[in-house]
Amino acid sequence: MITLLVTLGILAIILFWMITVYNKLVKSKTLSQEAWSGIDVFLKKRYDLIPNLVETVKGYAAHEKETLAEVVRYRSSAMESKDMAEQIENEQGLGRALGRLMAITESYPDLKANIHFMDLQRQLSALEGDLSLARRYYNGAVRENNILIESFPSNFIANMFNFAKGVFFEIDKAEKVAPKVSF
Repeated sequence: MITLLVTLGILAIILFWMITVYNKLVKSKTLSQEAWSGIDVFLKKRYDLIPNLVETVKGYAAHEKETLAEVVRYRSSAMESKDMAEQIENEQGLGRALGRLMAITESYPDLKANIHFMDLQRQLSALEGDLSLARRYYNGAVRENNILIESFPSNFIANMFNFAKGVFFEIDKAEKVAPKVSF
C-alpha cells in the first residue's frame, strides 16, 4: 500500500512537472509570435510608405531605374514571403536597397529640398527606429524560447510535443562590416 502511494506521488510530481514545463513552452512560443506580430505591424507601415518614396524619387532621379526596381522587387518579395526565415532574408535585401536609394538621393539637391520627400524620409527613419526596437524585443523572446527548448530537462517535453526553435532577425552580413572612412 505504501509503495502504491509513493509510486502515485512520484507520478503526480512528474505529471505536474510536465504540465508546468509544457505551459512554459507554450508561453514562450506565444511571446515569440506576439513579438513577430509587432514587427509585422511596422513592416506593413514600411511597405505602405515605400511606393510613395519610390514615386517621389522617380520624378527626380529617373535614370536610377535599377535601384528603384530593386526596392520594389524586394518589397514585393518580402510581402509575399512564405515563412519567417524567407521574410527575414527579403527584409535584409530591402534594407540594403533602401540604403542605396537614400544614398542616391544625396546627389539630387532638388529632391533633398522637396518637402514631400523630406516628410517621407522622416517617416521612414522613424519606422526604422521602431522596427529596430521591435526586432530587439522579438530576438529576446526567441532567445528565451530557444533556451527553454534546448535546456535540460525541458528539452524532453519540447521534443515530445514538437516545439521548434525560433529564427533570429539579425542584421544583414553586409551591414556588419564597418564602413571605411578616409580623409
